[in-house]
Amino acid sequence: MLYSIASMDIITSSKDLDSACEALATAEYVTVDTEFMRDSTYWPKLCLIQIAGPQDAFIIDPLSPDLELTAFYDLLRAETVVKVFHAARQDLEIFFHEGGVIPKPLFDTQVAAMACGFGDSIGYDNLVKNLTNAQIDKSSRFSDWSRRPLSKQLLDYALGDVTHLRKVYEILADQLEEAGRQSWLGEEMEILSNPATYNLNPEDAWKRLKLRNFKKSRLGALVEVAAWRETQAQLRNIPRQRVIKDDAISEIVARKPKTKQDLEGMRGLPQGFSRSQGALGLLEAVQRGGNIPSENLPLIETPPKTINKNSALLELLKVLLKLQCERSQVAQKLVANIADLEQIATYENANVPALKGWRAEVFGESALKLKRGEIAISLNDQELVLVPVSEKERG
Repeated sequence: MLYSIASMDIITSSKDLDSACEALATAEYVTVDTEFMRDSTYWPKLCLIQIAGPQDAFIIDPLSPDLELTAFYDLLRAETVVKVFHAARQDLEIFFHEGGVIPKPLFDTQVAAMACGFGDSIGYDNLVKNLTNAQIDKSSRFSDWSRRPLSKQLLDYALGDVTHLRKVYEILADQLEEAGRQSWLGEEMEILSNPATYNLNPEDAWKRLKLRNFKKSRLGALVEVAAWRETQAQLRNIPRQRVIKDDAISEIVARKPKTKQDLEGMRGLPQGFSRSQGALGLLEAVQRGGNIPSENLPLIETPPKTINKNSALLELLKVLLKLQCERSQVAQKLVANIADLEQIATYENANVPALKGWRAEVFGESALKLKRGEIAISLNDQELVLVPVSEKERG
């Protein structure tokens, strides 16, 4: 069925979802947002979907027992319709894991805003205010979206996320076209459209842990224990920290327990864990990790030790990045991060995005010239400028 609250159409049946998606399939674009809960689960619980075309706007209730999302996922696949999100990654993760779909073509207004000079990771409400002068009420942001019925205030807030987004998209799309920066956005959307971005493989779970003063002899146990925890969290649909805490993993891989008794008293383990069924699986993971041949262990990339010269160059590169991004009116975060700058400062042929494509034009080419001494940063009338350095001046 489809029911309305103060002119808002709430879709709760597959039949009405089919009709809405059929109408939206003829639109040039649709704006999309979700509300979900993740406090007590591993996988996000999808509680609400908001979608709007240039004219129509709908709220979809995925918790309705009479609703299947097939038509919605088909719309996300339709390549004639641009799918517009703000900070799309979490929404796309949900659609990928629940529906096996990644929307194409894709437009992320947060990334577009960075390419148009609105700073690093601008929030939705600030972007809306900047571009449309509309004020968004933030009071409903942290509500329980799984409860039913939802109040009119919550539904107003939810629908506003996609209705305001229409104007934001139209303005940013025009700005990108005027600046000739559509390809900048396209490169970022390729990353968001790659299924590998959303594959949460247990074998890679160890990479999320902070490694401080880590010994390579513990790496095998770390890989297997982290993979065991990730698998348990996925199967039981509970947060990783509810299985065992990060601190417990550090202690386990250091002490390498062999028996359930060895697990008793370890900090970070739930009370009574040593007597649980999970204890055996954990001990087996520790043993498997210890049996991995050293040549089969993953490589840990250690940051290079920078000498004083590189440290000074790194500071100059930071200044150059700020200067060039201000001139081009693009967010620094979109062009390069500190790891990129460290690589450029340290290596002759650094393999980083900042030295490729449009980023090279904005920053990378100048960064290499600065490193080679071909240009210098100078102060002219209280303004930083780049000045060429002749071969004679370079000695």
